[in-house]
Amino acid sequence: MIRFEDVSVTYDGATEPTVRGIDFAVPEGELVLLAGPSGVGKSTVLGAVSGLVPHFTGGTLSGRVTVAGRDTRTHKPRELADVVGTVGQDPLSHFVTDTVEDELAYGMESLGLPPDVMRRRVEETLDLLGLSDLRSRPIATLSGGQQQRVAIGSVLTPHPEVLVLDEPTSALDPAAAEEVLAVLQRLVHDLGTTVLMAEHRLERVIQYADQVVLLPAPGEPPLLGPPAEVMAVSPVYPPVVDLGRLAGWSPLPLTIRDARRRAAPLRDRLADREIPDRTPPAAPAASRPAPPALRPAPSRRWRRGKRVETPAAASPYAAEVRSLAVRRDRVQALRHVDLTVSPGETVALMGRNGAGKSTLLSALVGLVEPSSGSVRTGGAVPHRTAPRDLVRRVGLIPQEPRDLLYADTVAAECQAADRDAEAPPGTCRTLLTDLLPGVTDDTHPRDLSEGQRLTLALSVVLTARPPLLLLDEPTRGLDYAAKARLAGVLRSLAAEGHAIVLATHDVELTAELAHRVVLLAEGEVIADGPAADVVVASPSFAPQVAKVLAPRKWLTVAQVREALA
Repeated sequence: MIRFEDVSVTYDGATEPTVRGIDFAVPEGELVLLAGPSGVGKSTVLGAVSGLVPHFTGGTLSGRVTVAGRDTRTHKPRELADVVGTVGQDPLSHFVTDTVEDELAYGMESLGLPPDVMRRRVEETLDLLGLSDLRSRPIATLSGGQQQRVAIGSVLTPHPEVLVLDEPTSALDPAAAEEVLAVLQRLVHDLGTTVLMAEHRLERVIQYADQVVLLPAPGEPPLLGPPAEVMAVSPVYPPVVDLGRLAGWSPLPLTIRDARRRAAPLRDRLADREIPDRTPPAAPAASRPAPPALRPAPSRRWRRGKRVETPAAASPYAAEVRSLAVRRDRVQALRHVDLTVSPGETVALMGRNGAGKSTLLSALVGLVEPSSGSVRTGGAVPHRTAPRDLVRRVGLIPQEPRDLLYADTVAAECQAADRDAEAPPGTCRTLLTDLLPGVTDDTHPRDLSEGQRLTLALSVVLTARPPLLLLDEPTRGLDYAAKARLAGVLRSLAAEGHAIVLATHDVELTAELAHRVVLLAEGEVIADGPAADVVVASPSFAPQVAKVLAPRKWLTVAQVREALA
């Protein structure tokens, strides 16, 4: 169905090909997973299937890509639209209408399908993806995960023969991700749809793949094979595979069920070992981040009207929320929320898409005003504090990192971040290099992958070293190595006394970092406690290691490795 024949892609202005020597075939009716570290060209390979590369992106494609017998060099994306459905990393760039129902119908309308067929398929897709309650909602009012489901639904309704998906579960909560993957599996098994998918969260998708294509590094040929064989040599692998490597299991398990069947001896070895304590250390008084002196340092990263800061009483908390309620576009986004975050503490906000996690972060950074209740960060009232002052108290990395990036090159972004934060020259660049080596100074931020853009935005915000750091889905687009580097940076910041609040669906990141987990549902806090207690008690939010080694509360492979050593 899809055939790559010695394909290389070189973008305009680049001295080296982004991908080189790509040669493999995807049979009809199979789900093939494209894996590899960030920046090896997975999105470029996917774009070549739909014709977006090079017709839309520019550059030079050598070799040949055929889809259902059509050569993508001679067929533009619109001439492949009846065969290939594509969902990119950024769902917002995908939408062309205003409401959910209209978006699901748009692709079919473009292909001239009869109205009765369109109506039936829209209803089927609404049910398949759990979108029935959202059918009339404006897309702009949906959460990131809800938008992701709408984007996937919009390419399912025309019933294409080939689906190309770039990070399809990156913004979805665990339950929604399972629903989407179950739909994809049904399409593959029952309808013979061919699916080519790139995904960094391998723990979610590896068990569904018929084959895995590994792109190990630029210039190296891809490796195609069964998932277990590829994972045995892959530089990126999910925690269950990492645990299997540690325990010496062969063949390596890909599912929780396979791992549990082999884990009894490992559980016996760990029976008398202590699980590391997750209580956050008290930050030394000298390192506790007090609100900095307010200085006039205008920042290009805050484009809001000037507000007047009101004096606030000193608080022992980096963030304090009392009886908070927020209403947005006729939706009660938050209700009766109480939350405190201490210096040195890392708190993970978790819950279904639309539960109110991003709204809570927005309230902490002053982007939304409470309907009732109070919010304080570092003693200041965020929505009443001038942005140039608030930026030194709290920093937010939003779901769309491009909102923070304005310059034409990575070097210019980093230089501007140093100036805005009054940090020594090179501070931002050093952070970026630590998190994501290999990004050159003259690269335009728009040419970075979604994960690379997020890492650049994170480096920009961290340059100011705000006492309170907020991150909204910080691991979207990051591979395991980049995620480990991010976890190391955040762990160091917490040890220095910075408070960190993460809104995330990444249960593995929560297992690595969080001292506390706060579960939200329908805008209310339904659980707040130590990370091990909350996530192990939840089938949806428990990490893979916890599921394999239950009932004891082991959360990560690193904990197990340390205990065995």
